[in-house]
Amino acid sequence: MAKILSASYLRKIVNIKNQYKFIRSFISTATLSGIQLFLVTVLAVYIANSMFAPQYFELLKTHFSFSFGTHTFSMSLQHWINDVLMALFFLVVGLEIKRDMLVGELSSPKKASFPIIAALGGMIIPAILYLSVNQSHPTGFGIPMATDIAFALGILMLLGKRVSLSLKVFLVTLAVVDDLGAIVVVAIFYTSELHYDFLLYSVLTYFILMIFNYFNLVRVMPYLFIGIFLWIFIHSSGIHSTIAGILLAFVIPLKAKNTTVEEIEEHNSKSPLLRVENALHNFSAFIIMPVFAFANAGVELDFASVIENKTIVLGVFLGLLIGKPIGILASTYLATKFKISEKPANVTWSEILAVGFLAGIGFTMSIFISVLAFDDPHIVSAVKIGIFASSISAAVIGVIFLLIVGKKETQKEFLEGLNDK
Repeated sequence: MAKILSASYLRKIVNIKNQYKFIRSFISTATLSGIQLFLVTVLAVYIANSMFAPQYFELLKTHFSFSFGTHTFSMSLQHWINDVLMALFFLVVGLEIKRDMLVGELSSPKKASFPIIAALGGMIIPAILYLSVNQSHPTGFGIPMATDIAFALGILMLLGKRVSLSLKVFLVTLAVVDDLGAIVVVAIFYTSELHYDFLLYSVLTYFILMIFNYFNLVRVMPYLFIGIFLWIFIHSSGIHSTIAGILLAFVIPLKAKNTTVEEIEEHNSKSPLLRVENALHNFSAFIIMPVFAFANAGVELDFASVIENKTIVLGVFLGLLIGKPIGILASTYLATKFKISEKPANVTWSEILAVGFLAGIGFTMSIFISVLAFDDPHIVSAVKIGIFASSISAAVIGVIFLLIVGKKETQKEFLEGLNDK
């Protein structure tokens, strides 16, 4: 009896351990970040349409100021979140991309060009679709060009190991190039004025950072210190300040001159790039992304304004939900066909199409551009709902595509395993 009880007890322990392993595997950093992002988004939408809406919007409009020499920075809480925290987020993303470009999936010029071409196709086709139905309101063409990298990555992370690393790298690079393209569009078409003196200061500041990189300065603090000034000058120039994060990432060196890639893989502390990336990764995943979502996801659901401005909403909806996947798939397919670029080996065309839908999650970046594109608050309200609807639809379709593709790949591997036996 004691032996039976002992065996039963041991089996129970084994089951508990297996369950624990499953929970640990499921609640990984990326997955937990994605779940958190989704819950915060739902909370923001609920609050924005509840009795607490006035307090919510009032909080986001609260101004905070600080002075730098004779220059005073005074922005709302929402702008501090979007301009400062998201600059740090883009710094982390930029570091990941640089690492992959130097020693990873994007080290080949043809492979690197693939997501860039995808991003261009994913910006041009949505803009054309929008303009095809909105000749009377052309200023909104930039709205469906954007991809919300935070939400797109959060959803992709939720799928965990069902999605290959190559596909994740592809989406990250595509989304960043897409957002940089959107920032260029904002700078050219939606910026009332550019301050060329601060633009010059930005160039000179970046030149200092490039000198640091040229002489292989491996201490991180000088880059971060000068990076603060880069952010200040870019922000003051009129260009969206999140670009400072990307620019700073590209000058932080991967390794010292006498350090090999193998040594970096064994000891991350030997890489300035990896030290910064590792230090900011969890802060970006669990603080920046949820705070950003809470500050930007609060959309008032006013459907009367949607009917009143249906052609504008339709243009945005078509651009994000249809234009994005068609533009990304068509541009990359043609580039591969004419040997201009090279598709990642572990990524299928079905997965490219699925990522095209995920890139249709324009959400916060599209909302940001909509505020710049239209002065009428009723139009902005209608466009926000259109962005929200198309982003949700794009996310659902993209996830379904990836799950179907992942299931087929699993079945294929299983059958190949049986054949080998």
